[in-house]
Amino acid sequence: MPGTRRRPRRVAMLSVHTSPLDQPGTGDAGGMNVYVVELAKRLAAIDIEVEIFTRATSAALPPSVELAPGVLVRHVDAGPRGGLAKDDLPARLGAFAHGVLRARAGHDPGRYDLVHSHYWLSGHVGRLVAERWGVPLVHVMHTMAKVKNASLAAGDTPEPAARVLGETQVVRAADRLIANTEKEAGELLRHYLADTGRVAVVHPGVDLDRFHTGAPNAGAGRAAARARLGLPRDAFIPLFAGRIQPLKAPDVLLRAVALLLAERPRLRERIVVPVVGGPSGRGLAGPDGLPKLAARLGISDVVRFRPPVGQDQLADWYRAASVLVMPSHNESFGLVALEAQACGTPVIAADVGGLPVAVRDGASGLLIPGHDPADYARALRRFADAPALSARMGEAAARHARSFGWDTAAAATADVYMAAVDERRGTCVSRSPMPSAHSAERVSVHRQQC
Repeated sequence: MPGTRRRPRRVAMLSVHTSPLDQPGTGDAGGMNVYVVELAKRLAAIDIEVEIFTRATSAALPPSVELAPGVLVRHVDAGPRGGLAKDDLPARLGAFAHGVLRARAGHDPGRYDLVHSHYWLSGHVGRLVAERWGVPLVHVMHTMAKVKNASLAAGDTPEPAARVLGETQVVRAADRLIANTEKEAGELLRHYLADTGRVAVVHPGVDLDRFHTGAPNAGAGRAAARARLGLPRDAFIPLFAGRIQPLKAPDVLLRAVALLLAERPRLRERIVVPVVGGPSGRGLAGPDGLPKLAARLGISDVVRFRPPVGQDQLADWYRAASVLVMPSHNESFGLVALEAQACGTPVIAADVGGLPVAVRDGASGLLIPGHDPADYARALRRFADAPALSARMGEAAARHARSFGWDTAAAATADVYMAAVDERRGTCVSRSPMPSAHSAERVSVHRQQC
């Protein structure tokens, strides 16, 4: 019936360059993997089936895997069944699109009500298959080339012009664009001239069943986690967790620790600096670069490099830490910061991207303008000199994180789906005018009236 709103029954979700089955912290797997998995599960829980299409990277992979009830991962043949760098993937997008279309061919024409793509590579495929199927395209950028190029780490390589052009095409084609924060929405408008009527802000969530203090209070949870991980009970533990690449700036933490120890040499007796994660992206070119830096700085004795771990053990690393340090040059949101806070651990983070939303400056953590190691050393000194600060901010961090949940994110995403479907059906006609450059900073969620 005209004017009747209908929630999609089944969504084709695209994640070309990284599989939701991959271990976060390895290769290109990171926060986006967590986002795709958790969102898909919560959408299925509200009766929206999700089929996730990703590239097959091994001959041993079955054609499809049930990730959870209502969530199916489909492996698409597109190029050699092995690891490919993201720079090699654009040439495989046509083959990937063909594989997605072929997978649908064996089903009824209306199998998918909507396509939801993640990252620009998937967006390229999404605009092709959505047009072929005559269904809406919803896209999440996760990161944007123009934003990354404006805040490159020293020695990092700019994103290519082909990506900028590709993102521009995806923005034009998408029926709806989901931004993680108001700031990201403004960047879509300012850098890519997105239509404000097609941009919605949906904050990512955190799995509060997995990431929590582990005890009635953060202090008790910290002591228990340290015992499980074999860490000293009374140590000062600043943690880095994530992919090791210039964008994430783990070197800033190491340089800050070196400055701190030069000023507080006795702190060496009780400091442990875990770095949990694996090389990724530009970091693959020099996988031993960070250990070599620790050696040059004279802090190898306090730094512990650990490989990526599963989500449950990662929660223990968060709980065990005195503070999580995220000196990233860019973060579309910063799920790691939210996960750590949910575990009762405050965060020292760069004041970039979505981190000012994920972290409440002065309450659940500290935001640092820029990437000067001296600034991070001063912030670390505050926690090292006042152990009670970790406990106090940790309690506030856990409260802050509880306001973010994937159930809320899924419900908001379903609303975006409905607006996109309704507009395609002609039941929604309202559209905001293209914003001026001055209004781009003040963009907010645009709700269609149906």
